Amino acid sequence: MTGLALARHQFRFEQKTFWRNPAAVFFTVLLPVIFLLIFATIFGNDEVEELGVKTTTYYVPAIITLAVVSAAMQSLAISLTVDRESGVLKRTRGTPLPSSIFIAGRIGNAVVVSVLSLVVLALIGRVFYGVDIPWERLPAVLVTLGVGAASFCCLGIALSAAIPSEDAAPPITNVCLLPLYFLSGVFIPESEIPEGVLDFADLFPIRHFFEAFFTAWSPHTTGPGFEWIDLAVVAAWGVAGLLIALRTFRWEPRH
Repeated sequence: MTGLALARHQFRFEQKTFWRNPAAVFFTVLLPVIFLLIFATIFGNDEVEELGVKTTTYYVPAIITLAVVSAAMQSLAISLTVDRESGVLKRTRGTPLPSSIFIAGRIGNAVVVSVLSLVVLALIGRVFYGVDIPWERLPAVLVTLGVGAASFCCLGIALSAAIPSEDAAPPITNVCLLPLYFLSGVFIPESEIPEGVLDFADLFPIRHFFEAFFTAWSPHTTGPGFEWIDLAVVAAWGVAGLLIALRTFRWEPRH
């Protein structure tokens, strides 16, 4: 069997495993939908100061940002840690399946779930709240999604190496991500966040990923909608995560 055929087979296996796990489906796919419905209900459809867009138009790309980070970084960090501590990774490495194909299957699943989340959230925003889908800037949306998903997958793999046990995986990933969602303007409109806090959030990739996504989605954007500087920062974090993962990723259980 060729490498491409192995990758397709592993990807199909990862997809079946994911969709047969109700907890993974809820927290990765359904929870962002719930967040969008909650925020749109609570904050209504008022205009976000300084940005000149309605609240729902702001929260669609914001929650898509959360969904991509959740599907890539959070999901990979938790699932790889659980599989490592239960011995699945060690047994997998003892099979003829190349390690690269195994990881590629996980990343492919994360990317597909990210795309699905984007489609679902965009349709909910359009049907229920009248948020326009930026068809003319679709290339920018897809490139931003691809760069973000790939980079956060690398960061998720790197983070798994720092998580000591299966029980510690959810709290550690949440401690890393939840504060950044608030500080980066994902949960709270950036017009309500002090400038110094936003400057601090600019040190991390979630803020730049959200800014790139918001620019591609905003109806006030002129031109193709690419935020190359923000994408470069996200990609740089991804490369750093990849280098760390190559040096620190473990296949054997810690305990």
